[in-house]
Amino acid sequence: MIKISKYKYFFVMSDIVTMSFILIATSFIVDKILNIEVQNIRGNIGSILLAPILLVISLLIFSSNNLYKISLILVRSAHITAVIKSLFYIILITIPSTFVLFEIEVMKISIIIVSFAVTYIFLSYLIRVELLSRIYSILKGKGFRRKVIIVGDGKPGKMLAAKLAFENPIGINIIGFIDEQKQFGEEIINGKRVLGKYNDIQNVIKEYDIEEILIANDTQDYEQLMKIIDYCEETKISVKITTDLFEIIPQKVYTEKYANIPIIDLSHSYNNWSSLTIKRIFDLIISIMGILILSPLLLIIMLLIKFTSKGPVLISQIRIGKNGKQFKFYKFRSMFVQNTEDSERREKMLKFMKEELPKGSSQKIISDSRVTKIGRILRKTSLDELPQLINVIKGDMSIVGPRPCLLYEFENYDIWQKRRLSVTPGCTGMWQVAGRSSVSFKDSIVLDLYYINNMSPWLDIQLIIKTIPVMIFGKGGV
Repeated sequence: MIKISKYKYFFVMSDIVTMSFILIATSFIVDKILNIEVQNIRGNIGSILLAPILLVISLLIFSSNNLYKISLILVRSAHITAVIKSLFYIILITIPSTFVLFEIEVMKISIIIVSFAVTYIFLSYLIRVELLSRIYSILKGKGFRRKVIIVGDGKPGKMLAAKLAFENPIGINIIGFIDEQKQFGEEIINGKRVLGKYNDIQNVIKEYDIEEILIANDTQDYEQLMKIIDYCEETKISVKITTDLFEIIPQKVYTEKYANIPIIDLSHSYNNWSSLTIKRIFDLIISIMGILILSPLLLIIMLLIKFTSKGPVLISQIRIGKNGKQFKFYKFRSMFVQNTEDSERREKMLKFMKEELPKGSSQKIISDSRVTKIGRILRKTSLDELPQLINVIKGDMSIVGPRPCLLYEFENYDIWQKRRLSVTPGCTGMWQVAGRSSVSFKDSIVLDLYYINNMSPWLDIQLIIKTIPVMIFGKGGV
């Protein structure tokens, strides 16, 4: 189990108390001041269930809006923006449940929502932005001060240690360095010394009560970096990293900053039996509902493909899934039938895998001459991938996860790149939301690895929601 920073417990408990008080205050305003009668059609059960469910939903929304990341908490404008953004999502999610549990007129619901919003903004600003932020600033040198060791003596680590020596608003206490090349006791910077080598990490953690490992190795070798990450994750405490090799992540995802240096969280926290079971149930519900709801659209697409070009409506390919397992992958046909193997696509794909993609450019693997008129629309909007819902039901794929690859792609993966196959592949994921064809191959792998280390039901929901505009506007499609 990952050791969570003390300040996060502090803010979570404070949010539970604050949200409980907001609900009580809203109820008082509605009942005693506005004299609005609310008839509960489920008896008292609805009222009993609504409060804890709303609290859990609120905490999840706060987390997704980075309200438990200290670099955001300490920036007033960003903190206020995240609080207001969270309010919007809380209201959006709870309105349907209010209709189900209570018999309330639309006008009365509007008044209740306004009352809740005003109370929420006032108390959240007063308690979170003003009071708790100041309490943290006072206690950061005491109970909330995090003990951190830096693995590697690269430039990012030295720069961070130097900056925190002069300015440390986030309460980090760098105890020392772990370095494979330097000798024990050797000074790296500002009196911070080498505490041992990789084999000494566990002992160093116990001796100094370390709460967090920060990897700041400036190696340009992905495989070496992955080995370091594996070694650190075995310690079961929070692992974070700053490296140029992962620079795509801060560009696409909000990350914490230590002394204005982007820090990426790599701590495994949800990749366990219970969360994977929830993910599987979620996949089945979404895929079955998706097929039922989209059945008219699926029928229209099938007819358009059938009557505009020769060949089957559906195609299947052998793809590589979790742990290298092969499975049949389904798609709507978007190209003209070709009897011979598409050697041009294979050559382009292998070139794309080995070369870096210039920033701002995109890579087209498929020749436009092979794509049908209907296929262009399907590929641009990703509608050709809807049959993958069948793969999800079969268990070969998940709704969210890394993309499954073709056999020849898998055979040309570097060892570190095969790590993306450690989980069930998905219909959508970090790479698709980030821009698909505008992201280099190595960066797409890095984004997938970030997802694997941070996968959770809430992250899946966020990525599904973000996939919708990508499909509608065809961002990055080829």
